[in-house]
Amino acid sequence: MIQEGKTRPAAGGSALLDMLALSLGAAVALGFARFAYALLLPVMRADLGWSFTLSGAMNAANALGYLLGALAATPLSGRWGLKRVFTGGLLLSALSLLACAATAASAPLLLLRLLAGLGGALVFVSGGGLAALAARAHPQRSALLLGVFYGGSGIGIVLSALLLPPLLVGGWRGAWAALGLASLACLLLTLRPLTRFPERGASPLDGAAPAPLRPLAWTLAAYACFGIGYIAYMTFIVAFLRASGAGALVTPFWALLGAAVVVNPLVWRALATHARGARAMAVQMLTLATGAALPLLSTHPAALFTSGLLFGVSFLAVVTFTTIITRRVLPEHAWARGIAAFTVVFAAGQVTGPLLTGALADSAGGLRLGLGVSAAVLLLGAGLAWRHPAEGAPLPAR
Repeated sequence: MIQEGKTRPAAGGSALLDMLALSLGAAVALGFARFAYALLLPVMRADLGWSFTLSGAMNAANALGYLLGALAATPLSGRWGLKRVFTGGLLLSALSLLACAATAASAPLLLLRLLAGLGGALVFVSGGGLAALAARAHPQRSALLLGVFYGGSGIGIVLSALLLPPLLVGGWRGAWAALGLASLACLLLTLRPLTRFPERGASPLDGAAPAPLRPLAWTLAAYACFGIGYIAYMTFIVAFLRASGAGALVTPFWALLGAAVVVNPLVWRALATHARGARAMAVQMLTLATGAALPLLSTHPAALFTSGLLFGVSFLAVVTFTTIITRRVLPEHAWARGIAAFTVVFAAGQVTGPLLTGALADSAGGLRLGLGVSAAVLLLGAGLAWRHPAEGAPLPAR
């Protein structure tokens, strides 16, 4: 059982290990519940006769659930606490993944994808809140600690790259069951470390008026573009590789992308902490746009692996930066609200992205057109992030 009450800040090394345990929630919420679908998609599409539009709708349903979960996460956390919402969201995601193995009908699968997304948002918003509160006790390492939490998605990507391809030889049902069981294992591994996280800030201003989100306007707009653009790549890049004759590279490509996600805090920590305004976010999204465009220019293995490396090292760094900018410009009592706002616009973008890319892929332009549009949207997001006022101070010690 998760204990409530006061929690002492963990020492530096212990804080890193606890954050790594918390990151298993991100591994399930995104690495398993959303991104692993890209590996299952070609097999399911061939077996079930799906169009690209229906294929994209499966991840759009997941993103719609994520949107609903993002809207619900803050009031639920206020009522039941961040830790209970975190564990409840993990359990919902795990059970939804398990249930995907039991049906081939489109409607139930769409519903299960929605439920997995809802659970994932509950994990991500509550986990982001817990991570932000824990990182406050270590101001010099806050960007690293936050990056470790969000980089947990990379752990999920790497594990899915190692776990799923052998199972997919026998069909897609066993792969879904394996994802569900692995998610339950992650839930069990988080329970004890979770007791050491602070439930809320030291001086929560529960009666304070909601802080305005206007200072985040440019980064919120950029993040919506991020939601639209990145999910197209993460949904369809494996299908694109197989269609381009590079199917043999899928496992090492996906593993490299996931490993790049895991190490992204080390790459971006200095820029994210010290760059003024949202300059770090702009550079991260420019890197993403470059990575997304590379497979369209060349399918040489070097170009494909460089694409996976650039994309992997950057896309969760953008997510991490939204927590950093929230802590930078909003008062502490509004952190959860700021994180939830970013999660909502992110989810809204993700609902649009797979549907748009799938529809474009079913047109004469094929997957190449859909992925090209997503790269252009990421480039637009980089420009919007650059417009964020540069006079904002670097992340202060709290």
